[in-house]
Amino acid sequence: MSQSQSIDQWLATARQQLELSGHARKLQDNNPQDNNPQDNNPQDNNPQDNNPQDNTARLDAELLLGHVLQKPRAWLYTWGDTTLEAAHNEPLERLLARRCQGEPMAHILGQRAFWSLELEVNPSTLIPRPDTETLVEWALELPLLATARVLDLGTGTGAIALALASEQPSWKVLGVDVCLPAVELARRNARSNKVRATFLLSHWFDALAGQFDLIVSNPPYIDAADPHLAQGDVAFEPRSALVADHQGMADIEHIISKAAAFLVADGWLLLEHGYQQATAVADCLKQQGFVDVGTRHDLGGQPRITGGRWPQTRLA
Repeated sequence: MSQSQSIDQWLATARQQLELSGHARKLQDNNPQDNNPQDNNPQDNNPQDNNPQDNTARLDAELLLGHVLQKPRAWLYTWGDTTLEAAHNEPLERLLARRCQGEPMAHILGQRAFWSLELEVNPSTLIPRPDTETLVEWALELPLLATARVLDLGTGTGAIALALASEQPSWKVLGVDVCLPAVELARRNARSNKVRATFLLSHWFDALAGQFDLIVSNPPYIDAADPHLAQGDVAFEPRSALVADHQGMADIEHIISKAAAFLVADGWLLLEHGYQQATAVADCLKQQGFVDVGTRHDLGGQPRITGGRWPQTRLA
C-alpha cells in the first residue's frame, strides 16, 4: 500500500488484509482467560455492525490509522476522501503488519481504556479487560469508610487500583506487583491520569504490613495446560500474569489463605477468576472463615468475581 491513497481507500485495503490474516478481534469475546482469548473492548462496538469479523477488522484499521494520524475515528469518517501523505505509508504498513501477525492492538497502540482511564500498556503486564470492571463496580458498592485502606494484589497496569482511587480519592489505595516493570508502569499510569495511589514491589503479601478494609485482585488463574494460552492476544502476554498451578487455583488459594491477617474486621476480599472456578473460589472463602460470600457475573453473563467479608468474630 505504498501508492497514494485516500483514507477510505487505505481503510478498505487494510480491512481486507486483516480479514485474510484471521487476527481481527471478536467483539463477543471479553475475557482472555477463558475459552476464547481474543482481545475485545466493547466500548469499540458499533450497534449498527452486523458482521463481527468484518466490523472488527474495520475497527482495527480505523484505530491504527487514527493512531498514526493522531485523529479520532469520527474525523476519519468526515474526511475519508483526504489523500494520505507519503510520510504516513511506512508507519501504517509497519503497524498493520504487526496486527496481521496477531500482536494485540493494546500493545501496538501502547494504551487501553479501562473504566474512565486511559492506561499505558506494554508486554510486561496483562492487558486490562472490560470484565474486570465488574470487580471495580462491586468494590464501589461496599459500605467502606471514606478513609478506607485498599490493597490491589498483582496490580499490573494499576487498572483496578487507579479506577478505585479515581472514584474514591479519599481512599488510601496501594497496588503491589512482583514485577518491577509492572510497578513502574502503574506509577506512570497514576501520574498520567492524575490519580493518587501508591505502588510497591511485593510478591503478594510478602512485603506488606498492616491491615486493609478491602483487598482486591485479578490473579493468574489459567491452568498451564490450557491450549488457549497459545492463541490470540494471550500468546503475547506474560505467562506469569496468566498461569497458576493446581488447575489455575494456586494463587487464588494462597491469597485467600493469607488475606485474613491483612483484613480489618468486616473487611472484604474480592477476586477475579475463570468462569468455571466460581464454586471452587466460594468454597475456599467459606472454608477459610469468610461470610457473605457471593459471586458477580461479567459483561457476558459468566460468573467472574467472587468475594466475601471477614467477620468480626471468626465462626467456629
